[in-house]
Amino acid sequence: QVQLVQSGGGHVQAGESLRLSCTASGMFVGSNGMGWYRQAPDKTRVSVALISRGGSTNYADAVKGRFTISRDNAKNTIYLQMNSLKPEDTAVYFCRGQEYWGQGTQVTVSS
Repeated sequence: QVQLVQSGGGHVQAGESLRLSCTASGMFVGSNGMGWYRQAPDKTRVSVALISRGGSTNYADAVKGRFTISRDNAKNTIYLQMNSLKPEDTAVYFCRGQEYWGQGTQVTVSS
């Protein structure tokens, strides 16, 4: 049984930083493309950052230069480091691996 368990998130002021974590069980993050997505109120879920099996990364234009996706194979965990947060980054963030999703975590950025 595959599970993706997220942690992190919260409420910060604009310009501050947060780190999200997503720990997998039943699958190995180093053998799969993994990603972070977000869904703002009344919006569709969109890709934020992706990391391939080989370690290459891809970012949405809105977060380039501010967000960094990484993984720790030993901890079977992926991370999303979010710096210089903006109010428009406010959303529920989800990690994904294969067809599996994390439970979602709220990130709220106040101006």
